[in-house]
Amino acid sequence: MYKLIEKTIDLGDGRTISIETGKLAKQADGSVVVKMGRTMLLATVVSAKELREDVDFMPLSVDYKEKYASLGRFPGGFLKREARPSDYEVLIARLVDRVLRPLFPEDYHADTFVTISLISADKDILPDSLAGLAASAALSVSDIPFGGPISEVRVGRIDGKFKINPGFSELENADINLIVGATKENILMVEGEMKEIPEADMIEAIKFAHEAIKDQCKVQEELAEMVGATQKREYEHEENDEKLKEKIWKETYDKVLKVAEKAITSKHERSEAFEAVMDKFLEQFTEEDEVDKALVGKYFHDVEKEVVRNLILDKGIRLDGRKTDEIRPIWCEIDPLPAAHGSAVFTRGETQSLTTVTLGTKLDEKVIDEVLIRGTNKFVLHYNFPPFSTGDARPARGTSRREIGHGNLAHRALKNLIPDDNENPYAIRVVSDILESNGSSSMATVCASTLALMDAGIKLKKPVSGIAMGLISDIKNKKFAILSDILGDEDHLGDMDFKVTGTKDGITATQMDIKIDGLPYEVLAKALEQARKGRLHILDRMAETIAEPRENLKPHAPQIVQITIQKDMIGALIGPGGKVIQEIQSETGTTIIIEEIDDKGIVDVFADNEQSIKEALKQINNIVAVPEIGTVYTGKVKTIVPFGAFVEIMPGKDGLLHISEIEWRRLRTVDEVLSEGDEIEVKLLDIDKRTGKFKLSRKALLPKPDRNNQR
Repeated sequence: MYKLIEKTIDLGDGRTISIETGKLAKQADGSVVVKMGRTMLLATVVSAKELREDVDFMPLSVDYKEKYASLGRFPGGFLKREARPSDYEVLIARLVDRVLRPLFPEDYHADTFVTISLISADKDILPDSLAGLAASAALSVSDIPFGGPISEVRVGRIDGKFKINPGFSELENADINLIVGATKENILMVEGEMKEIPEADMIEAIKFAHEAIKDQCKVQEELAEMVGATQKREYEHEENDEKLKEKIWKETYDKVLKVAEKAITSKHERSEAFEAVMDKFLEQFTEEDEVDKALVGKYFHDVEKEVVRNLILDKGIRLDGRKTDEIRPIWCEIDPLPAAHGSAVFTRGETQSLTTVTLGTKLDEKVIDEVLIRGTNKFVLHYNFPPFSTGDARPARGTSRREIGHGNLAHRALKNLIPDDNENPYAIRVVSDILESNGSSSMATVCASTLALMDAGIKLKKPVSGIAMGLISDIKNKKFAILSDILGDEDHLGDMDFKVTGTKDGITATQMDIKIDGLPYEVLAKALEQARKGRLHILDRMAETIAEPRENLKPHAPQIVQITIQKDMIGALIGPGGKVIQEIQSETGTTIIIEEIDDKGIVDVFADNEQSIKEALKQINNIVAVPEIGTVYTGKVKTIVPFGAFVEIMPGKDGLLHISEIEWRRLRTVDEVLSEGDEIEVKLLDIDKRTGKFKLSRKALLPKPDRNNQR
């Protein structure tokens, strides 16, 4: 029926990962099942036999899907079926895509689809650390040309010790949480978050991860040999014209060099100047020549790339004239949007973020209902990249994977610096709208978000800034140029895009993509140190605009007052069917949220004005206050009986005022002095320990008459 082939990876601490093929999804070009504990991932890959027409890039599609049945759960929603990918699924797909994509041959242009599905889940095993391994193994057992194998692992540092693929529970105590992707020889991708760690610790974590990846790549090579998949398919997806290529290089190189040396700071002006060189080259051809304009564009792009790289490596000159460690001019502004709860503009060169902060209650927290992750998120950050930010004339259609990824990076940079729950009762939503983009809009988002949060009065533990680093290299001649605050062109034409965020005391998040083989760790260490200096420079510029969070929220920002009540008073405050709490909210115009935490009731009162909160708190305190013996209360006579009167001293709390405690003189009937509805002052004399009944006195508040006068 089937021939199962299996290999096992030993993680060295009693845990193992197995890879098996030949049993499931056999009509795909390659398929594997990766197992760790009770977690199982099915990865398949299919690549078209023919190239896609008019394509000069690798048309790769990577999807990651989690099946609710993998953990014995029903999907939410009306349809009760898996719907569009969640942000978490998109982020995992991006992690895999970024490592696989550079390893396909440059001239391979067939539609290729990698699909990774979580088909069985263990609550404490994170599947994202296995997804890259599964995708690479599926490619390894196929005949698709691929420069792997690769693998991805998570490295966490818990209590000072590194661990590969730690579980959910262990990561709660980790100060380093990185996903690292690599081949046996080279690091390709790093992404994750840290708690203000030094640069040297991050490099150690990457090295530790790479050792584990080497073992996992070796096992995949052995699996491919067992399957007999060492021979890859033949293909011919590109046509070349060597004469045309030579002609373009000869006639345009010097002209492109002159444009690059002009140090044009405007992206559009520089682009137009380069295009003018190519247009001038094309003018020599007539329709009869039938020149392939697509090939011309390809070869001309190669000329541009070589010119820019040589200029930086040989002369230290960048496209906009800056030095390699120089950061573009920065200007910042807070409170540009007077009606927002907090807002800021951060502009660095031609990259600009307009960021807002909105404060809300627990009802506004993001609800997470995924296969493995359920709960709420108090702090969310959204990143929007509209087409006009780069001057593109096209419509905006939904949230892109890129927007989700960049927003997640900025969120990771800031989340550990948000005040703890006991210091911050608010749900916080940060939105970064990119208005201009020419390099590192995600890092502009981090800076603008920090400014907007401080403008809103959120007590950030420390300000955070971010910087994008680049690399131009000549491995053969061992020449490297590390670039601070890269332009979009430098990102596109360079060998590394390395984003680092942090405070003055350490790194909080990073995202790195490396496009070359053989990057020495010494160069990486130098890049991190240069990034640290750049990060501190940007923090200084931000501090010139706002150095500390505002002391108070904006006057128009909503206010939250939090009080603690006894657990047994929660029911009284809510009332039958929520009647009591609904009446208080309706009368005062507030939102009231009640939670039971650690055998206490936590009550949040939320409104956009102080008077409403005061009125709501007054009513709440009347309900939940605990009567104290010896305290004087103003109460209302509710009922008169022959032996006294029942007086309501608090909402829902009545006590007996005995006829003998109304006045010092002896009364024949209660109604000689009191009537129902009267408001009187009474003193709480005692609380019956057995029944909880209150004993009240009015005469204790009256002057005691002289006995002689009584006679």
